[in-house]
Amino acid sequence: MKKTSVFLTFMCIALTGLLTGCAHQKNLSLWNEKAPAKEALISYVKAVTDKKSPDFIPAQDRIAIFDLDGTLMLETDPTYFDWLLFEHRVLDDPNYQASEEQIAAARASREQGIFPELNDNRERMVSEAYKGLSLDAFYNFVRAFMEEDQTGFTHMKRGDIFYKPMVQVVEYLLKNGFSVYISSGTDRLTVRPLVEKNLPDIPVKQIIGSDSNFVASGQGDKDALSYVFEASDEVILGGKNLVKNLQMNKVATIVREIGAKPVLAFGNSISDASMLNYTINNNKYKALAFMLSCDDLEREYGNLEKAEKMRDASKKYGWISVSMRDDWETIYGKDVKRRN
Repeated sequence: MKKTSVFLTFMCIALTGLLTGCAHQKNLSLWNEKAPAKEALISYVKAVTDKKSPDFIPAQDRIAIFDLDGTLMLETDPTYFDWLLFEHRVLDDPNYQASEEQIAAARASREQGIFPELNDNRERMVSEAYKGLSLDAFYNFVRAFMEEDQTGFTHMKRGDIFYKPMVQVVEYLLKNGFSVYISSGTDRLTVRPLVEKNLPDIPVKQIIGSDSNFVASGQGDKDALSYVFEASDEVILGGKNLVKNLQMNKVATIVREIGAKPVLAFGNSISDASMLNYTINNNKYKALAFMLSCDDLEREYGNLEKAEKMRDASKKYGWISVSMRDDWETIYGKDVKRRN
């Protein structure tokens, strides 16, 4: 009886471990079975959520942070969502009187594929395009744009551009007690409606992005320190860019807005490097960083040169490389096809 009891106990433990492993695999079912990044993430989550493990992390310290463009959603069709939104505001919105500078920049990108370099001038133009809008008016503008067709793909709206395997990663982490934050170079107000639709379990307070200023509707030219918000006021966009949330600024916003170091970080470009390195270096907990490589030229508008640079950077800094081409069974779903 004792031998039988020991044998049954052993079998129960083994079966429990097997079922647990299967459950983890099922949660990431859109990833190829032997994808190294998938195996690394599953192994990590098992370790840090097991109270008996030396790598156990209390739930309150299980913080994961994700970049947005190119990490959670489409980045280049033909360019960033926020710049396409700017084009739409300047060239298509009858309610907006654009400046000659804005029109020239928007036409150059739409008609000639000439996208302005990231600089203060570009960010100024974008912020100015929405000056005076209330929060609700801006959100509605973004949501309406999300309902338009994503021109480079079949059967996809602009608001449906999230990578399904990465959505699974977020859902998997949430199920395992992680707090998930998004840290984007896109303006945080633009990010909110996109996340609301595609990742509704991430609270709005956990969305970090670039920022423009806010003013009261009755404030006029008065300084914020000398103006008192009145009952008749509403918050409107002030049209002045404050910070572009990229590179070291991502570390600064983590310190400022989260107040604790993440243990998982996900990015797709060198502008995420500081965030990934901050996460994995000098962390009191076991920590990992994942770098997506945009190497799929059939299902996505990939960039092999950039993908190779990100793989090289991953080797240099100790990040785990993710191949969209090799690691994912699908990107947007079986009905979505790249047009050209």
